[in-house]
Amino acid sequence: MIDGFRDAFRLPDLKRRILFVIGALFIYRLGAHIPTPGIDSEAMSRLFAQGGVLGFLDLFAGGALRRFSIFALGVAPYINSSIVMQLLVVIFPALEKMQKEGEEGRKKITQYTRYGTIFFALVQAIGMTTWLRNLGIFSGGLMSMVIVVATVTTGSIVVMWLGEVMSDHGIGNGISLLIYAGIVARLPEAIVQTFKLVSLGEMNIVVLILALVVMVFVIAGCVLLQEGQRRLPVQYAKRMVGNKVYGGQSTFIPLKVNTSGVIPIIFASSVLLFPYTLASFFKGSFADGLRWAFSPTSPVYMVLYVLMIVFFSYFYTAVVFNPTELSNNMKKYGGFILGIRPGKPTTDYIERVMNRITLGGAVALAIIALIPTFMSGVMKINTFYFGGTAVLIVVGVALDTIHQVEGQMLMRHYEGILKRRNKSGGLL
Repeated sequence: MIDGFRDAFRLPDLKRRILFVIGALFIYRLGAHIPTPGIDSEAMSRLFAQGGVLGFLDLFAGGALRRFSIFALGVAPYINSSIVMQLLVVIFPALEKMQKEGEEGRKKITQYTRYGTIFFALVQAIGMTTWLRNLGIFSGGLMSMVIVVATVTTGSIVVMWLGEVMSDHGIGNGISLLIYAGIVARLPEAIVQTFKLVSLGEMNIVVLILALVVMVFVIAGCVLLQEGQRRLPVQYAKRMVGNKVYGGQSTFIPLKVNTSGVIPIIFASSVLLFPYTLASFFKGSFADGLRWAFSPTSPVYMVLYVLMIVFFSYFYTAVVFNPTELSNNMKKYGGFILGIRPGKPTTDYIERVMNRITLGGAVALAIIALIPTFMSGVMKINTFYFGGTAVLIVVGVALDTIHQVEGQMLMRHYEGILKRRNKSGGLL
């Protein structure tokens, strides 16, 4: 691993991309510590000390919500907008056609997603400010409220911009890396608080050891889930092109068990947090009941959470994976799956296998995502924030980023080989 990092920094372009990501993450973490004017920070700390859904919300904001900083909303508005836009693309043929128009169509979809981010950021900022005002944490007038809403909304737009420039000029998915940074930033605090509880006798050392063992198994399960794949054997028939024979070899199609990665977890969490934000607009028993129903410890939330993880697993897999296109490409180059006829039977077979392994991956995702509730309810670990959802996101984003770095290094080495062959008078 150390050799890999050293090799990565020896390549100027890859080094520049990595340093760009580090600089963008520094800006994001700096913004997470800049407080929004008019908010009582001490009252916010006391409110978050009560736990519940607030700690879960703050997990994805990397501590920014606890301080109600200028980046308090984090990436939630952008994720909500992305979910709505992907659903609209499936529902409306005009948007689907626009997406298939190439680079120009994708730019329009991206622009619509940005407009949606502004809308969701504005709604969530108003909801959060109204809720804090009802609790007495924010006591400003109408103009002060406008300033707070404008500040938090602008901060969300800056976070969206940081994520996009990281994806374009850095390594990995920018939005996922921002979530990753927010979770990792909470690790030292969680470790210190856990050891304080042990030293004060509020947590049994046996419970702590058992929790660490569960964490190790969760991390191992996350790695297996992210790297697991079903390999379909493919045989290519021999064919003559001029005087040369092509094909006649055996290979395989790797179908990932978890094609969607951490997307279902992030999407499901963001969607279920939106009703909680809307409930902040209102007072009364109905609003209180709605907030309870969408808190992470309620049975309603857990059932909806599992169902939405399964739904988004299938939805995102259907968006990024096309069995018909794969089958047609195999048929075009003389490939076939052993025992399956080319054409529609191959398409149906691939789709059937993909549906089965996607279900297994989605169920595994849901089980890992519910680990924090298990640890909180059974082991009474209320301050152990680094639960299954966070572990899955951290492991998934880390593996994806490492794979992209390895791909960039392999591409650079391959280009270097071609250049050396060209200079030495080879065929190239």
